[in-house]
Amino acid sequence: MDAAKKVQEVNRILKESGKDNNEFTEAFMKFMDATMEKGALDTKTKELIALGLSIASRCGWCISYHVNQAIKAGATRKELMEAGYVTVLMYGSQALMEMNDLLDAINQFEIK
Repeated sequence: MDAAKKVQEVNRILKESGKDNNEFTEAFMKFMDATMEKGALDTKTKELIALGLSIASRCGWCISYHVNQAIKAGATRKELMEAGYVTVLMYGSQALMEMNDLLDAINQFEIK
């Protein structure tokens, strides 16, 4: 999987949807920003939760996006992998196979 391309595709659809329905896109982005900013939980923790849900949802775009955002928020490779393992515990073998996308994104975004 090309994780960087997946992140570009996420950004592309958000940009393009803004052309057709700017109110919706702005509202979504404000909601996302407000949700992911530091509150009772720090941003890194929120991104790790989002990553686990992305793996459970089997969404390669979401996995790539949230790995990238988690790294920007200070997540380590070990933390990202542990979030993946918790997801496997809860969702089983399907989540285990999504760990391939997780590994691809970690490796592509060059976190060691």
